[in-house]
Amino acid sequence: MRNNPIRQHLKDGGTAYGIMAAEFFTPGFCQIAANAGAELVIFDGEHGGVGIDVLKAQCAFARGVGIAPFVRVPGLAYHLIAPVLDAGAMGIMVPMIETREQAENLAGWCRYRPEGVRGLGFGTGHDDYQGGNVVEAMRLENERTLVIALIETATGIANADAILSVPGIDVGWLGHFDLTNTMGITAEFTHPDFRKAVATLLEACKKHGKAPGWLAGSVAAAREWRDKGIRCLCYGTDIGVFQTALSSALGELKSDQGA
Repeated sequence: MRNNPIRQHLKDGGTAYGIMAAEFFTPGFCQIAANAGAELVIFDGEHGGVGIDVLKAQCAFARGVGIAPFVRVPGLAYHLIAPVLDAGAMGIMVPMIETREQAENLAGWCRYRPEGVRGLGFGTGHDDYQGGNVVEAMRLENERTLVIALIETATGIANADAILSVPGIDVGWLGHFDLTNTMGITAEFTHPDFRKAVATLLEACKKHGKAPGWLAGSVAAAREWRDKGIRCLCYGTDIGVFQTALSSALGELKSDQGA
């Protein structure tokens, strides 16, 4: 069974880089991202609306190209998580995690007994259709599955210590836009209250040995937040990276002609 080096790398204190995909679900996307140096891709089933058939195909396309496929599901529900894991996702991100109980459910639904309560089904996408020793497969998948709690509300920040103390939660991901919105300071990322909230999340991650994660919109922002301690880092979305590069190039070409 394919392993997921990202989880162990983060547990060892390393930094992992990737991209979030919400629109461009082509057969070559994972290979293109891997060729560019991405180590992981998070397919967005919350805001991107990607369905299970496409996710299953993308997880298959990720086989052998050196990239780990993760999925952001639209909410905290077993029926949203289990099929995506069975399709081959090596990691799950769930939005709006606000309590320890929610974190415990998330961690438990992502892993087999005795670490969790994930239902058994083998010989499909997640084990590369191999079948074989079920007990060993369970152990290997429990080891490889990365669980990301997306903390993006004032309540989530207040409970960050409890959330990140849960065994099986690997990453505390900062949802910066939603967080500022719930705080009444939408998109005010230099606001002292926002910076205090970020410090709370980072402190909780450090205390419990979890990797902080974040989606950066620019290289400068990525560097700034990496210096603060972010270690699971996505550089933009497929939409943003493509649109920004195209806009910049076309802007230059048009300016050559005074347009």
